Amino acid sequence: MPNSEYMVVFITTEAGEEAGLISKVLLEQRKAACISIVEGVNSMYWWQGKIDSASESLLIIKTRTSLLEEIIQIVKEIHSNDVPEIIALPIIGGSHDYLDWVGKETL
Repeated sequence: MPNSEYMVVFITTEAGEEAGLISKVLLEQRKAACISIVEGVNSMYWWQGKIDSASESLLIIKTRTSLLEEIIQIVKEIHSNDVPEIIALPIIGGSHDYLDWVGKETL
């Protein structure tokens, strides 16, 4: 797989204001060019030895790969979960114009 300069980061949050707060902080600090918020995500997962579930929001963050560690640190500081879901996937293709824009909008 080629080394990708850009990535998409998925973060789940509590439904409600938390998604907006995290998005605003990441955008203000120029760690993301765009964040899509998907409301009403129903998640099921193992937690503390049993199956649990939650209604959550999903953040889809478009950013540069080099910013991942900073994003993780920022999110861990403000996220309400002890172990927040933060998953990053490389972008291996797409519109060059869009990806150039992502690069220009992030620091």
